[in-house]
Amino acid sequence: MKKKSILYPIFFMFIVTAVFTFVLAVLNHTTADIIKENQDFELRKKILYVFDLLDEKDTQEDVNEKFEGRITERDYKDEQKIYILEDGDEKAYAVPFNGPGLWGSIHGYIGVDGDLKKITGIEFISQSETPGLGGRIAEKPYKEQFRDVDITERIGNELIINRPAPGGNVDAIAGATQTSTFVKNMLNKDLIDFIDKGGME
Repeated sequence: MKKKSILYPIFFMFIVTAVFTFVLAVLNHTTADIIKENQDFELRKKILYVFDLLDEKDTQEDVNEKFEGRITERDYKDEQKIYILEDGDEKAYAVPFNGPGLWGSIHGYIGVDGDLKKITGIEFISQSETPGLGGRIAEKPYKEQFRDVDITERIGNELIINRPAPGGNVDAIAGATQTSTFVKNMLNKDLIDFIDKGGME
């Protein structure tokens, strides 16, 4: 009897685990297309924001129409994608950037105009910085200061410099100087690499 009492809970837990695993697998399979559609929609919104084409009132239909009519996607280095805005004489690039943050990797896109002289915007795809501190890089006030930043002159090997350093053109986040520095460094690295290669020409 004692042997049976030991085996029963083990057998019961095995059955319960198998049932829940099966249920989760079915749910994952049936919702995969919806999840992918939502992920694509969020990415398109972020790319439109980089190009300053996103309106807060835009519906999913508006976002898809703007994106499909004006933006193309191309392969870039390290299996990344680059997005190109072409609308008449207007041209711009959404260049991927990534690197280490304080608590994890940071991934995003920075926009640069077709002449490679001005930033159009910045957006973060993923980051795990401290909410209320480093996590504020994903907030609008921080991102909006990158609009129309002139990048025709370098100071040392930097285009983007946190104030109050000489030549500073963006503000770091108060209380999150390490995250701000990480972001500045990865932006300079990936943006300069793109510009030095002449863009996508």
